Amino acid sequence: MHSVVRPNAWVAVKLPSGITRVLQVAPNTTISLGKYGAFPANLILGRPYHLTFELEDRRPGETFSRLRVVPPSELYAEVFADEEAPSCSTPAPGTTEAVITAADGDEFSLVDADSGKVVVRPNNETIDDTARQTLTQEEIEELKRDGNNAGKDVIARLLLSHTALDQKTSFSLAKYKLLKTKKYIRRFQVLPIDVPNFSTWQLEERDASKILDLRAEMMGLVGCWGNVHYGGEDVYLDDPKATSEQGHEACPTVQEELLKGRWLVVDDTCGLLVAALAERMGVLSPEETDSDDEAEVKSEDKATDGAETAKDSAPTDENIKKEVVDDDEEPKETTRQGSDTEMADAQDEDQKPKADAKPKHQSPRASDFAIPFSQTNTITVVHGASQPNLSFLNYWGFDVTSPNHPPHPLLNHLLTLTWLQLLKPELDTSYSTPPLTASSETLSSWKPSRRGNFHRKRRRYARIHHIVDTARAGNFSGLVCASTMDPISIMKHALPLLAGGAPVSIYSPTIEPLTTLADCFSVNRRTAWTSGAVPEIADKSNEELEHWVGTEQFPLNPTLLLGTSIQTSRARRWQVLPGRTHPLMTERGGSDGFIFTGWRAKPAEGKVAAKGKFKRRKLEDDSAPQSEAAETPA
Repeated sequence: MHSVVRPNAWVAVKLPSGITRVLQVAPNTTISLGKYGAFPANLILGRPYHLTFELEDRRPGETFSRLRVVPPSELYAEVFADEEAPSCSTPAPGTTEAVITAADGDEFSLVDADSGKVVVRPNNETIDDTARQTLTQEEIEELKRDGNNAGKDVIARLLLSHTALDQKTSFSLAKYKLLKTKKYIRRFQVLPIDVPNFSTWQLEERDASKILDLRAEMMGLVGCWGNVHYGGEDVYLDDPKATSEQGHEACPTVQEELLKGRWLVVDDTCGLLVAALAERMGVLSPEETDSDDEAEVKSEDKATDGAETAKDSAPTDENIKKEVVDDDEEPKETTRQGSDTEMADAQDEDQKPKADAKPKHQSPRASDFAIPFSQTNTITVVHGASQPNLSFLNYWGFDVTSPNHPPHPLLNHLLTLTWLQLLKPELDTSYSTPPLTASSETLSSWKPSRRGNFHRKRRRYARIHHIVDTARAGNFSGLVCASTMDPISIMKHALPLLAGGAPVSIYSPTIEPLTTLADCFSVNRRTAWTSGAVPEIADKSNEELEHWVGTEQFPLNPTLLLGTSIQTSRARRWQVLPGRTHPLMTERGGSDGFIFTGWRAKPAEGKVAAKGKFKRRKLEDDSAPQSEAAETPA
């Protein structure tokens, strides 16, 4: 994960109201935050995440707002002031600052004799914010239009115009200020689009059904029980150097000893589960290079002064590119036409041949049957459509449908295949159709477009064969599922592909499918299976029992999974205040979600029996009477 905002990257913008927006930071564009304002995207490019920005008032002649980095001393000024105050102490037991409203019909005030503090007020003194606020809505809207120091002037005017502000308790006053700050302050925070932030945004702001109500804590449990981790350094197969005249016999064979750190995944959450697993395996985002580190250092140098206005280029509605400079200088304007002309001249100069220029060394192109996938640290996704639905991976810069994708770690570590290719590959035309072949003379006589299609189809054939053969070879390190399919049907075909001791982690928004699955591996079924009460398994080998087709009473082999359990967890947010600690009552509802866990077991060959010499030891006290009895004549 990058530490600074990159061009065309997706980020999460957290607004003061608590709403999170996910947007793409494209250069030379304008980002709109609704009622808070708009600003050029270039102002946050190259700056670190987790900074809080403030939209300044628009300057004369400009159609955008500049940004100011809010320093921590200003963000937490009230907290620092409360900690440094000498009177800051915990209230004594039995005392309270809360105002208790009397019952209806009673009009009296209860005053503490020692401190003189009003404990109970009459009903006619109950504070009504709408009646005690002298500013009208028209005046507030006028203040907002005039530009008022990023909304801070409006908040100050609201506090000064409240006639009953002195009657509020400290808790009520803090709550009042917080509500007005969330409503009028023009600030936002830029956060990285990691998996927890994205899942929270999808649950609260978008459609939760697309991700099966999969919350961040449940994703953590699924990855934990699936034992998903970094699977080791990448290992690639050697290039077979196949010519265009060679067919299937030139494809590299599967080397099972190299297949390590591989997970089998069934994902119906549009790619969110795959993103969570890829983040654990370290293949979700590209690694930062030395040039990225230099850009990060430059961005940190630019952001040293928190109160300094950001200086970057920004577009306007008149197709004019304004260069944002220091406050003392005037913005410079250069038309797009001039910049395009300069770029064209620069390209013409670059295209001129140089006498002393040396030809660049280019690596030889790989053959059509070269396998680009790593043999370790991979994710194999099984899906039921012609193309896998992994659209959410676009937020991390990966498009599974792109034929010519730029470099990305998932290109070499994400393998996809259909259920038909996994179960009956001979019925899939892309797998069973032989690869095209042609001689070098025939290839040279074709048009470039036809030659490109020829090589593309051969490369596709080699990729599909490698994915299907490695998936059917099995030896997966774990199985992770989040699907609407019947989990019993998934386990029937996925369990034989797991290595011994591999964990199984299946998520479902409801508990009923998981209880049915757990009943297939109950102790009673396992006892009946091993005691010979199932006549269908007689005279069958362990290999045949692992691929058990199932019956109505025994849909799965109950000996293939041990330690099965069903669990759930939900992290709830709490309000933690003295005397008023309770869960937040405005939390989102929906499904809690449940997880089925277990471990793959390999049945032992033959009959298991205990063997050894069991010789009973005789005590010294018992040996004497026995010897005397032996010497006595009968």
